[in-house]
Amino acid sequence: MSEDYLARIRADNVLSTTLRGQPLTFHSTWGLFSPREIDEGTELLLRHIEVRPEDDCLDLGCGYGPIGITLAKLAPAGQTLMVDKDFIAVEYANLNARLNQVPNARAVLSNAFQHVGEHRFDLIASNVPAKVGKELLAIMLHDAHAQLRPGGRIWVVTITGLRRLFERSLKEIFGNYEKVKQGKTYTVACAVKADG
Repeated sequence: MSEDYLARIRADNVLSTTLRGQPLTFHSTWGLFSPREIDEGTELLLRHIEVRPEDDCLDLGCGYGPIGITLAKLAPAGQTLMVDKDFIAVEYANLNARLNQVPNARAVLSNAFQHVGEHRFDLIASNVPAKVGKELLAIMLHDAHAQLRPGGRIWVVTITGLRRLFERSLKEIFGNYEKVKQGKTYTVACAVKADG
């Protein structure tokens, strides 16, 4: 293995893309999810998610930040918090927020909602890992419900094989479920926290 090859693979992966009409550039590195391109699930979620300009948003499991940074661009009057349990992901998400000049987005280290504190959100979005496990999923969705303001929405994209599990879980916790878009590989769904 040559020094030249090692230097090349140690350098950041840099990808330029357009998400929801926003031209964005992301730096990422090996070991993070989908380090060389925006994955299909993230693209599908961002194509269908509904964001208001004043929404305070949370990107749960942000990776290097494509969802959270796009949400912050779409909600310039709100604040977007990005969380991930991987400190490298948090470093890259914060770097990408700076590089894309998104002052209303920041990332913090947190295992799901563990270090989110008392923040309340209008919108929570997540590209949920296929291997999340039903226990962590239950914790995540219950905590998401607690952290949403009345009328707040949770948007998730999952592999299509898990859509029934998410439908049951969201109906149980939120009392409602909407399948927004089902593709061959991924499904986008949302649920709303009842007012009051």
